[in-house]
Amino acid sequence: MGTIELLLIAIGLAMDAFAVSICKGLSVGKASVKSCALAGLYFGGFQAIMPLIGYFLGTQLESFITNIDHWVAFVLLTIIGINMIRESRGSAEQLEASFGPKAMLPLAVATSIDALAIGITFGVLGVSILPAVTLIGIVTFVLSAVGVILGGIFGAKCRSAAELCGGIVLILIGSKILLEHVGIL
Repeated sequence: MGTIELLLIAIGLAMDAFAVSICKGLSVGKASVKSCALAGLYFGGFQAIMPLIGYFLGTQLESFITNIDHWVAFVLLTIIGINMIRESRGSAEQLEASFGPKAMLPLAVATSIDALAIGITFGVLGVSILPAVTLIGIVTFVLSAVGVILGGIFGAKCRSAAELCGGIVLILIGSKILLEHVGIL
């Protein structure tokens, strides 16, 4: 898996956190440096940790699914992508303005569950995990911090578009992995 593909996966994974960050920005109004940094640390940290956990699960399962790894990647990425697209059609949730652990931990875990599945895919495909999780964490940190700022400025208008784009990107990457394996690309 190349750098461009990893960057696109990182952006796709960060879209949930970006959307929630927009809502957090909407709830606080004017974003402070502290609120941007906290959103970035919570979301970026969990988006980096979850694929690492998934990677170790995936490497343990590798011997069982080596012959179908391309299908596993395709199915997981497609399911995550479809879920993100479906969520993009829902109404924006109202979030509390707090950036404390009680408010942020559940959000960080909820937005990073799909990253766990991506980590399993990385393990099965033999992706170099440290550069991948570093890139995912950095991209999510930056997009989450920007999301808080944009939420304060534009509100929930960006949320649906961000989740829709993220879902489409993940489905396209899953399709590319499958098509490469079967020899079409």
